[in-house]
Amino acid sequence: MASTDETGQAAQHTSAPGAPPPAGPPVDPVAGPGARMPRWLPRAMVLALALVAVFQLGSWAFHQLTGLLINVLIAFFLALAVEPAVSWMAARGVRRGLGTFLVFLAVLIGAAGFVTLLGSMLAGQIIKIVEDFPEYLDSVINWFNTHFHTELRRVDIQEGLLRSDWLRTYVQNSATGVLDVSAQVLGGLFQLLTIGLFSFYFAADGPRLRRALCSVLPPARQVEVLRAWEIAVNKTGGYLYSRGLMALVSGLAHYVLLEFLEVPYAPVLAVWVGLVSQFIPTIGTYLAGALPMLIAFTVDPWYALWVLIFVVVYQQFENYVLQPKLTSKTVDIHPAVAFGSVVAGTALLGAVGALIAIPAIATLQAFLGAYVKRYDVTDDPRVLGHRGSGRGPGALARARRLWVRRPGAGTRGEDAGAD
Repeated sequence: MASTDETGQAAQHTSAPGAPPPAGPPVDPVAGPGARMPRWLPRAMVLALALVAVFQLGSWAFHQLTGLLINVLIAFFLALAVEPAVSWMAARGVRRGLGTFLVFLAVLIGAAGFVTLLGSMLAGQIIKIVEDFPEYLDSVINWFNTHFHTELRRVDIQEGLLRSDWLRTYVQNSATGVLDVSAQVLGGLFQLLTIGLFSFYFAADGPRLRRALCSVLPPARQVEVLRAWEIAVNKTGGYLYSRGLMALVSGLAHYVLLEFLEVPYAPVLAVWVGLVSQFIPTIGTYLAGALPMLIAFTVDPWYALWVLIFVVVYQQFENYVLQPKLTSKTVDIHPAVAFGSVVAGTALLGAVGALIAIPAIATLQAFLGAYVKRYDVTDDPRVLGHRGSGRGPGALARARRLWVRRPGAGTRGEDAGAD
């Protein structure tokens, strides 16, 4: 029996030729050694979650501090603009803090005076428009009655406006929006205060700020940083000072015209044209010329046309004569590059980006020009813009030769020489 059992077990373990091998015993995946979690996996998961949390926190903080960062950027460029004046006074014995205060005081007085004069002019014009509004309305009603054979009356129109739902809704919305306007005004004042404080500290403590920044850099990097800082100061200050000089010339020229035409508020309008046309890129000229044209139109419609013609002619004079001479040593930027930088700055930071785009691009251009090596350009006709110069004479030259060679041309030439 024992032999029989051993023979049977042997027969069971012996597989027939061509048959698949018997399957082994089932392996428990939980009990297997490969199923154990690697030691690095929990640490990797914790690190990934920590990185995601830090990224989310940084993104939230950046969005919350976007306004503050923009204010600091504006203050930095403003400090760069006043740096030459502050350094000039500091070289003559004036403390940087006092010099910065004097510069900001002059800017504040000028801005307050301009806003006051402009506000008084606008208030006077609004009062005049309100007083003359019945006469304008009567003239419009008479024109409608004459051309369309209607019987409109000013009393009926006034009663209709007073009883209309549109006016009631507008008054209610205006009353509820007073708080929003007040909040926006307070926010704007706080923003101006923030920019003023940061720019004051940047300008007054400029050497200390540069020293603190260079203290964490090796000597070679310190030279590069100081050079970039100097280029930024020169380009930003040069841009603002050249624009200020062009604003002065533009204001004087428009003041002479407006005084000659006897347009009211000529000094304020001249200052408006000078500042807006120079410090608002791309569309500043059109915004600057619109207000004097409107005021001149109230005096005489032909005066508005004369103002428009003068604005267009002066703009051409400024673009091709005045601006190249004043900006050749400060901010020499191609018009296409300037326009593209303004568009890019507006897309990134809005109106603030449009204002600081040109000095920022000028600084970058000067910084790259100091390190990019340039070579002499070969005298190739394609570089000079003469296409087809290497293929013989052009069409105009061939036509001239044919004209000279035609029959009778030489005879008339000799007769003319004999005469």
